[in-house]
Amino acid sequence: MNAKFETLKADVQEIIDLIAAKNDREANNKLLEVSEKLDEMIDFAEEDEEVREITRYQVLLNQLHVKINGEEPVDGE
Repeated sequence: MNAKFETLKADVQEIIDLIAAKNDREANNKLLEVSEKLDEMIDFAEEDEEVREITRYQVLLNQLHVKINGEEPVDGE
């Protein structure tokens, strides 16, 4: 389980680095790629802890999406 999340952590850091470099297009592309990976992971998650960790990453990706696109969060937060 840890190897999957280490890869996700590196992917999220790459998105953050792209945002910092003002490369929003590449950041958005990477975000979409990681989001698809998370969707696939949650489909095959077997343990509750794994689902919780995936959900944390989904929330983080949502916040990064807002940062990249300057939009209000969907749930109005």
